[in-house]
Amino acid sequence: MVNWVDNYLPSSLRPYAHLSRMDKPIGTWLLLWPCYWSTAMAADPKLLGLFTIGAFVMRGAGCTINDLWDRDLDRQVERTKTRPLASGTVTQTQAISWLAIQLSVGLSVLLSLPHTQYCFIWGAASLPLVVAYPLMKRIFDYPQLVLGLCFNWGAIMGWAAVHGSIDYNVILPLYLSGVTWTIGYDTLYAHQDKKDDTKLGLRSTAITFGRASTNNNALTTYACWLLAGYNGVAATSAVAMTTPMIMSDLLLSPSFGIYAMGVTGAYSHLVWQIHTADLNDPHNLAERFRSNAKVGGIIFGSILASKIALVVV
Repeated sequence: MVNWVDNYLPSSLRPYAHLSRMDKPIGTWLLLWPCYWSTAMAADPKLLGLFTIGAFVMRGAGCTINDLWDRDLDRQVERTKTRPLASGTVTQTQAISWLAIQLSVGLSVLLSLPHTQYCFIWGAASLPLVVAYPLMKRIFDYPQLVLGLCFNWGAIMGWAAVHGSIDYNVILPLYLSGVTWTIGYDTLYAHQDKKDDTKLGLRSTAITFGRASTNNNALTTYACWLLAGYNGVAATSAVAMTTPMIMSDLLLSPSFGIYAMGVTGAYSHLVWQIHTADLNDPHNLAERFRSNAKVGGIIFGSILASKIALVVV
């Protein structure tokens, strides 16, 4: 598939861009949305910009770490055998150097956040998860759980950057519901490789949920994870956004109406995903997986619009 990396980057840089999956921005969006959700509660454009850069480079760093661990396995999987390390277009030494560059940029972003020391502690706390995730598929039946813990760390970071503290009553439900959303969409993603993974003895929720199950049973399990995650995000965002308002005023406010429309739109999109997913069609699964960027965007848009309505109206 032709993309901006192949069209515009010099040939010497393309392997590194592919190593960081710059040609596949869906992972960056899925990493970025939890940052946006918590930051949008304060609607700070500077922070949104910093988190955009941070999500872009740290997603690339995570992909590089993943490919360093999996380079031998990737050569044996149809979907991943052309990745730069697996195909040999980038050496292990070059990949480590590229990783160091990405981590340096990520550190610069981290040190640019408000409440720098507090954010640094929370940012550093996520690194063990980032490094450990690629190993989980070898030893753990639910590696998507670890991925969810990594990918939704931005919900914690966004709140920490805005407030210099963590309100666990708000952030813990937001974070955990984001984790369940990740388990859902990455289970779809993992179904693309389930045949190769089974041959190689690798583990995933696609395999775990699908054992001794029909396609419909596995799809139902995925649906429960995805909708549980979305409902948690929606409910937590609503509480955090409207705590200063008493309930009688809330139900009549333009802010609530805007948010309710966003919730309905995102929920409808998830229902469409579940209703139309075919767990045995890789192309269908890839489309449904990528469409989760829209779900994150709808949630972000509804939070932001509701915050603006509280101020303007």
